[in-house]
Amino acid sequence: MASDTHPSNAAPFAATRRMAVGDHLRQWRLRRRLSQQELADDAALSPRHLSCVETGKASPSRELVLRLCERLAVPLRDRNAWLVAAGYAPMYRQQPLDDPSMHAARQAVQHLLDRHAPWPAVAFDRHWNMVLANRMVQPLLEGVDPSLLQAPVNLLRVSLHPQGLAPRIVNLNQWREHLFARLQQQLHNTFDASLQTLLTELQSYPGQPDEQAHHLAGEHLGVLMPFLIQSPWGVLNLISTTTVFGSPTDITLQELALETFFPGDEATAQTLHALAAKSTLEV
Repeated sequence: MASDTHPSNAAPFAATRRMAVGDHLRQWRLRRRLSQQELADDAALSPRHLSCVETGKASPSRELVLRLCERLAVPLRDRNAWLVAAGYAPMYRQQPLDDPSMHAARQAVQHLLDRHAPWPAVAFDRHWNMVLANRMVQPLLEGVDPSLLQAPVNLLRVSLHPQGLAPRIVNLNQWREHLFARLQQQLHNTFDASLQTLLTELQSYPGQPDEQAHHLAGEHLGVLMPFLIQSPWGVLNLISTTTVFGSPTDITLQELALETFFPGDEATAQTLHALAAKSTLEV
């Protein structure tokens, strides 16, 4: 019976051949730093059976593939790859949000964003590219270099780039650390190489000198984050929070997130109300 110890890192598999379901299983088990014994106990099967699945000596049922994916917190898009490798049809659909089949979902998301006005709200995909926004987001982007606003608009790049919002964010270093922590957690969950590339790029952007750094009270890790930004209408004191969809069958919606902002003081609330009234009149 094979049973390995906890490795510090899982080496990537070679891309020269199509991965078998056992390869997927071993890769994700090592990523989660689980021994065969631990995963077998959690998935209610024998370590010997698990070992046979990993080595290709046994073919898992569809139910077992899905059970193992659930125990290993494998993202939906990767679960499809497991199913195909095991000889089953993919289970989770994936259509762009602008596909006709996603019209109702897109309308629902846009409705949520619009109903959040006069406070800003934006929806973004797994790579932090803006998908939808309400009309209150545009004023926040005043002064951002046009090259950063060409599609796809990456919200992290817009936020932290020296030609983006960064020079106007009063608590830039605090905001940077907040975004880096979120991105690192996403990397831990998905092992998406493109997110690692994005994180490396963002970490190369300059932060505030220590003597200029401001750390604002009111941060609740993973729940609320203060965001103080200079604007043509004065300093806006905002609170940011994130919502994700827990769709069990649709990859696009499962990977979609909403970033919503609330006023942190009465002056900011009044400013946003005035901007909302102005934008309504202009429309």
